[in-house]
Amino acid sequence: MRVALLVTCLADTLQPSVGRATVALLERLGVEVAFPRAQTCCGQLHLNAGYPDVASALAQRFVEVFAGFDAVVAPSGSCAAHVRTHVAKHADDPDGVATRTFELSELLVDRLGVTDVGSRFEGSVTYHPTCHSLRTLRLGDRPESLLRAVTGIELRPLAEATECCGFGGMFAVRNADVSTAMLADKLRRVEETGAGVVCACDASCLLHIGGGLERRGSPVRAVHLAEVLAS
Repeated sequence: MRVALLVTCLADTLQPSVGRATVALLERLGVEVAFPRAQTCCGQLHLNAGYPDVASALAQRFVEVFAGFDAVVAPSGSCAAHVRTHVAKHADDPDGVATRTFELSELLVDRLGVTDVGSRFEGSVTYHPTCHSLRTLRLGDRPESLLRAVTGIELRPLAEATECCGFGGMFAVRNADVSTAMLADKLRRVEETGAGVVCACDASCLLHIGGGLERRGSPVRAVHLAEVLAS
């Protein structure tokens, strides 16, 4: 299988380790991974900020850049959800590039048919299901099934896991006070698990959660699903 990596803007600029982990994991499983250097933002930010014309142009560019691959993988539930819902509607995509775009756990479980990816991770982990992965992609148990198969891991349940962490892209900027209050609730629930790591499949939410943990001096680390699985 020849797969193209949609690295996402946040991973590219702020968390490149997530992109590297995604490639390392897939190559370990025998997947040929390509990185189209012409890729840009998928357009999610622009659509959310009220620039539909720019988002449509980026949607068309996405289809053109990622054409010809068996699948496209994104270590981001929100970007994968945007591509599947909005790019599919607003771009000329006769070959179905948008429908062949998957979040990492979807690609692993649904397309590659694996849950045990040969990983080892020592320590306790709790999993936060991000909003787009939960409500738009409906990932269900896929990420946690992958985590449960990791050797050495202790997966701890997160109370009120389906509650938003408060990031929501532009929401955190436009509604900072509400976002901060939602984050405080999420951080309290994360720390109540006693886990040393909180894991999710979106770098954006993890930056929000990780920043909050750091500001309150918490020992809990925010780690992307790809980094756990690549270990």
